[in-house]
Amino acid sequence: MSLSLYDSATRSVRPFEPLDPGKVGIYLCGATVQGAPHVGHMRAAIAFDVLVRWLRRRGMDVTLIRNVTDIDDKILTKSAEAGAPWWAWAYRFEQEFTAAYDALGIARPTYEPRATGHVTEMVELIERLVERGHAYTGDEGNVYFGVRSLPEYGSLTHQALENLAGEDEADGAAPTDKQDVHDFALWKAAKPGEPATASWPTRFGRGRPGWHLECSAMARRYLGETFDIHGGGIDLRFPHHENEQAQSHAAGFGFARYWVHNAWVTTGGEKMSKSLGNSLVVTNVLEAVPAPVLRYALGTVHYRSTVEFSDVTVAEAAGSWGRFSGFLERAVGRVGEVPADEVASAGPGTLPSGFVTAMDDDLNISAALAVVHEQLRTGNSALTAGDDAAVRGAQLQVRAMLDVLGLDPLAEPWRDTGPDSGEHEALDALVSAVLAERDGARAAKDWARADELRDRLAAAGVVVEDSSDGARWQLKGAR
Repeated sequence: MSLSLYDSATRSVRPFEPLDPGKVGIYLCGATVQGAPHVGHMRAAIAFDVLVRWLRRRGMDVTLIRNVTDIDDKILTKSAEAGAPWWAWAYRFEQEFTAAYDALGIARPTYEPRATGHVTEMVELIERLVERGHAYTGDEGNVYFGVRSLPEYGSLTHQALENLAGEDEADGAAPTDKQDVHDFALWKAAKPGEPATASWPTRFGRGRPGWHLECSAMARRYLGETFDIHGGGIDLRFPHHENEQAQSHAAGFGFARYWVHNAWVTTGGEKMSKSLGNSLVVTNVLEAVPAPVLRYALGTVHYRSTVEFSDVTVAEAAGSWGRFSGFLERAVGRVGEVPADEVASAGPGTLPSGFVTAMDDDLNISAALAVVHEQLRTGNSALTAGDDAAVRGAQLQVRAMLDVLGLDPLAEPWRDTGPDSGEHEALDALVSAVLAERDGARAAKDWARADELRDRLAAAGVVVEDSSDGARWQLKGAR
């Protein structure tokens, strides 16, 4: 196949060649279910949903494993502060993540294993590493991976060991039973005051798994010792993915053949995180932003580019979504709805070549969207000319391409998010917020900023008209 992907390990765009022809195995680091999901959490899920959709559109049989980390220090701490059982706390937020994925049209993974369900495999991996001389026991219940036992350590992120800080140094809590400050925990002894249910008995002592261990064990369990793609956010490259690779290679496994990482979401130029206090919980955002608009805002920026989440970004997404859904509403009214199976069967041989080329080029979403917009213009022109055959053809092409992005307005779960469901009201609120910012810029005589905001709305298909009564807007091409 001609698909190429950027491999973080080699720092290059490489032709993608699956291990087994016609099949692709992907392991995606999922949620640590310590709290409610925010829009930053959805970035990786949407990015890899698009990758999976494109691979399947290309005829590949894809197995996607997306794990759930349902036990770790933060879960135990937060559940204790709330006076809730740790396992109930974790399950509550696992359900919230699932609801958020579903709301944004993210297809379910092939399987979603929990860390707590794979302790046996983790202990077996520890024993293998100890036997091969790559792991050692510390105080009772502690087992560490000795990074100096593996000469290639640091190869994923291209860092020399002497330039790396120890994993536990940041909070000043480095354990005293390590042989080297860079070593990381495979198994952690149960701590006084922690619930007995949060630990398991082993020959190393009672304890629980380290964070990195779980992914190596579960990837092997469901995808084998060597698999195609390991994915996750760019912030996971070190230490998490570096340590995953190290322990898996030390165990003698090939592990991931390609490493694919997505960039994060920022607000005000800062990475979205709970620690910054600028998290946007998905359920709260969806009270003001239609789900397909939120998905459009998060998923139509190249996966390796940062998404700046703001009212302007959302307004642009709402404008584009309104143009696509509006065209399809008019097209269906004119020639009827193209059957879903026909849309689903439109593969690389029938899709516009520019779209196929763009998607095969490391999922070049911006170039792919340009082709979608081109087909949209073709369809609108055909509507004006009364060319029903061209209208139907444009409907098929637009829907098939948008379906690759998870954004076909006539597919589930978006069928009930049309103009009659309050979408226009939400779009009006978003555009009005941008226009208010523009009014402020004009009042301050910041003409450059005012023009920039108007141009961004225009690029999203929102036409602004100034009058004595204030600015008014409409979607370009709206009837």
